Amino acid sequence: MSHRTRSAAVALALAGAAVLPAAGTARADVVDVAYDCKTPIGDKSAVSPIDIKAAAEGAGYKLTMSFRKGVSSSPIELGKGAMNPSAVIVVGGADQGQVAVSGPPNPEAAPANTPIRITDLSGTYTPKKTGRVTFTAGVLTIKAMGTTTTCTPGNSPKPSLELDVAAAAGAGPGSGPADTLPQTGPDDSVAALATLGGTVLLSGTAGLLWLGRRSRRAART
Repeated sequence: MSHRTRSAAVALALAGAAVLPAAGTARADVVDVAYDCKTPIGDKSAVSPIDIKAAAEGAGYKLTMSFRKGVSSSPIELGKGAMNPSAVIVVGGADQGQVAVSGPPNPEAAPANTPIRITDLSGTYTPKKTGRVTFTAGVLTIKAMGTTTTCTPGNSPKPSLELDVAAAAGAGPGSGPADTLPQTGPDDSVAALATLGGTVLLSGTAGLLWLGRRSRRAART
């Protein structure tokens, strides 16, 4: 082996050794989550092994939540694309809050009375504090054919992922995981319309006041 080859081999070995400690900053487990589900046809329960992974992305991390088993079923066949899943990942440890994750609809039809495969759900987490942070499976929501199924972990699962993070530059309240999540479902439309109506009303009032002031100024001149 030439001197140059030996030097390259040593350099690679040192580089590998430098990488190993970094791997110790994260701990991931596949955790059995016992979901209690409120469905349109009654209460159901199921257990699914879940893992959560994190990949550095910009100033934060892309979180991916994977289900090893289906947790709900339908009494009728669900066509391709009929089911839309979403969930929350509970953030604990040095940071606190929730991260909303969502995924694509079912890529193929789901037969009746068969556990529905949940696609991988992903979302973005931006640290607002520095330290050891945990990520735990939270509430799962499944929307299909105009119905909503809500599945809540009933066994107080342990974290699927622990990660050492550093607060992003300029991070502060509101830049990390949300403490609350917006509601989903039909009520959203009502709230949105109510907000829009309020905006129009305020704009209309402001317009009348402006016109009134303008008219009074015109009368003085």
